[in-house]
Order: sequence, then structure tokens, then C-alpha cells
Amino acid sequence: MTARRRRRIAWGLRGAALVALLAYLPGWHASRSGGLVVVEHWLNRPRLLIGAAVVLIVVSLVAELEFRTRFSQIGCAVLLVPLVVAAVPVLSVSLVFSGHGGREDRFVSPNRSDRVLSVTNVAFSIDPVYQVELETGSGWSARHWSLGTWNTRGGDFVRIDWSGPDQITVTGRHKLTVFAVHPDGSLSEPRVLPKQPDVGAES
Repeated sequence: MTARRRRRIAWGLRGAALVALLAYLPGWHASRSGGLVVVEHWLNRPRLLIGAAVVLIVVSLVAELEFRTRFSQIGCAVLLVPLVVAAVPVLSVSLVFSGHGGREDRFVSPNRSDRVLSVTNVAFSIDPVYQVELETGSGWSARHWSLGTWNTRGGDFVRIDWSGPDQITVTGRHKLTVFAVHPDGSLSEPRVLPKQPDVGAES
């Protein structure tokens, strides 16, 4: 293989790496509150896309080198085999699973079917940690709005409910956190209210 052809292959691999990075950017942007659900789901894959870009860049650097002796060829194999062995399982898992892979519960608004609360356990421990989002709209125009991440250990999160046509309430042990849903689906700043004592428990 001539040096010119090796350079063309190397730059082709670098171009593919750039495409992977550019594909990740809209996914990262859509992962923020108010982003498009479909774009975030398919393109917010940092392990897959950034990992693929790193592998392609490394392979492109190796492709430019000329390995004339048997020892240099063996050295190249020793470098690439661990990289491929480590990268393939990680990229495969990232392709199969999206998001955090935890259990997700969904609660549809009783008044509007295009408003859905999603509660996902993102913890890797016994005590659940919930990521709560509101999904509004449908199809390609659906957006997600963050209600925050809630740790159950401190008692701030016991349950979440649709407490009104345009209102969501997170119930904790000692307080209520209330979000109003605007007509466009976005959320107001949370209002924190003291939780009323349970009359039945007092009696």
C-alpha cells in the first residue's frame, strides 16, 4: 500500500470521527431541559459516539504508519487488539441500551394525554435516586422538561402526583414541592410548601 493511499484512508477515518462528534452535539443539547425527546433519545450517546470517534482517530494514526518488518506488524497488533476488545462491548451496550437503563414509571395527565411524567431510578445502590421529567407533545415535536433529581434517603421524595390540571406535586416527608405547567408545556419555578400533618396519624 502506497503512502498516499494510507493518508487517504487515515483522513477518511478522521472524517468519520468528526461526523460522530458532530452527531453527538445536537443530542447533548437536546438532553437539557426543554430539548426534543427524539433527538435526545437517539443522539445523546456519549459512550457510543465519543468512544467511536476516539477509536477511529487511533486507527487513523496507525493507518498512516508503514510496517515493513514482522516485529513492527506484531507491535501494531498488540496495540490494536486490546483497544478493539475493550471498545466493542462498550459500544455494543451503549447501542442496545439508552438512557440510564433503570426502571421507569410513567404517569399520564388525567386531563391531557400528551403530558406524561416519567420517573426513572438512576441509582446504582439500594436507596433509589429518581430523575423526574415531564414529557409534553407527541412525535418529533415532543419535549422533556426536568423536575430535578430526587434522593429518597433524605425524605424529600415520597411520591409524585398530578395534583391539578396544570400542576404537579412532589410529596416529601416534611414538605410539598409544587410545579405549575405552562400552556407550552414548560415548568414554573418550584414552590415549596409545608406539609400538613396527617390528622389520622395524630388521632
